[in-house]
Amino acid sequence: MSHRPVLLVIAHGSRDPRHAATVHALVRRVRAMRPGLRVETGFLDFNIPSVQGVLESLAAEGVRDVVALPLLLTRAFHAKADIPAVLRDAPRSLRIRQAEVLGPSPLLLTALERRLYEAGLTPADKSSTGVVLASAGSTDPEASAVIAAIAREWRHTGWCAVRPAFASASLPRTEDAVEQLRALGCAKVAVAPYVLAPGFLPDRIARGAARADVLADVLGPAPEVARLLLERYDEARVPVLTVLGA
Repeated sequence: MSHRPVLLVIAHGSRDPRHAATVHALVRRVRAMRPGLRVETGFLDFNIPSVQGVLESLAAEGVRDVVALPLLLTRAFHAKADIPAVLRDAPRSLRIRQAEVLGPSPLLLTALERRLYEAGLTPADKSSTGVVLASAGSTDPEASAVIAAIAREWRHTGWCAVRPAFASASLPRTEDAVEQLRALGCAKVAVAPYVLAPGFLPDRIARGAARADVLADVLGPAPEVARLLLERYDEARVPVLTVLGA
């Protein structure tokens, strides 16, 4: 048996089958990037296997060490409350370390630009293109502030302008941010969904992008996202992080 901790990717789950399919595609890419690392997937809701079910199966196999990685872009309610609660109920034989959420990270900005270029933009378009950084939205003010900070940072990489937008909980909405960028005089407007998988809120972002020139795909199994999962896994293996369930 390998002495490396098992990587448990914890996804939110969705009634939309595209969500789970995208999560599984991302996990396959992670496995391909690091052969020999055991990577499992668990869902908080709607999909199977559940996080609790995966943890019980690992314990039954005799696994001792697990790194639980929230498949989340910001530290909102799920990362602060839901996931720690599930991990506290794990079998006591498991040593579980909760990794940090994925964002913010320069790798995510690279993945966002990859998706915009795949949707038809080129690097030569940057200075004349305004971008809407469209996230799902959160009632957690920390999460909203992080999205706004990412938009400011991304603007300095050469775009005409970057505006944050939210599909729920906060304002502005995607369609309003598109109009703001038009009013600024950007020759083109692109919408970059800052979401990992398709679903109800990403579909709302897409509808809000109706008047944009370009709509990028969700981040999904972009290679930069897979690399980031492995970075967070490696960081969580450092002994100074809190161990849950030891």
